[in-house]
Order: sequence, then C-alpha cells, then structure tokens
Amino acid sequence: MNMTDPIADMLTRIRNASRAGNPTVEMPHSKLKTEIARVLKQEGYIAEFNSDQKDATRLLRLQLKSLGKQRAITGLRRISKPGVRRYVKASELPRVLGGMGVAVVSTPRGVMTGREAKKAGVGGEVLCYVW
Repeated sequence: MNMTDPIADMLTRIRNASRAGNPTVEMPHSKLKTEIARVLKQEGYIAEFNSDQKDATRLLRLQLKSLGKQRAITGLRRISKPGVRRYVKASELPRVLGGMGVAVVSTPRGVMTGREAKKAGVGGEVLCYVW
C-alpha cells in the first residue's frame, strides 16, 4: 500500500507505542526517518535506534526511553503536511512549550532542532514538534 505521509506514520507509531508502554517500535526505514530518530536521540527522547534488514524490507527500530511509568515523549505533533507545507525563516523558528519541547526542522544543512537552526541562521521546513 502506498503511504502519503510517512513522517506522520512514524510519529503515530511512536505515540501509540509510548502510550501502550511498549519499549520498542518498528517502522519502514527511510533516510529522513533515520535523521529524525537521530535528532530525537540527541535530545534525549529515545534511548537508541538502529536499522535492520528483515526479509526483503529494511526496518527502523527505536527503543523508547522511560523511567518506570513516566515516558520521555509525552506528545508529538506533525506540523508540515504534504497538503500544506510549513516553511519558516531562521528568525521565525518556533519555540515549543516555551523551550521545553523541540521543533524538528529540515534545513539545507540537514535535519536539526529549531534551536540549532536558529543558531546556524538557517530556516527550513518545520516537520514536527516533540515534547
């Protein structure tokens, strides 16, 4: 089946696994998803991620972080969608929950957080918010 928004699918899988208390979540692999997972690991939202070959498909496996019943990821929100893309300048990059969350931005220099993009002086497409 053809998927129209693989990033939204990734975020939904993470959200569902986190709410269900699952320690890991699997999804189809892509370079953009791997870069988003790298940013989430760098910011401390996931413990680890790796790419596996299972049968004929490559899978991206994330290990979610939690302390007992408390989850590291309490919320995810897709911002730029295939129907309505959201591009911002470096000066217009959003703050998520007053700096407590992270905006994941796809820039010409790669996928990075909103803080890193603002510091580098580059804008781009706001993919999602994570808190």
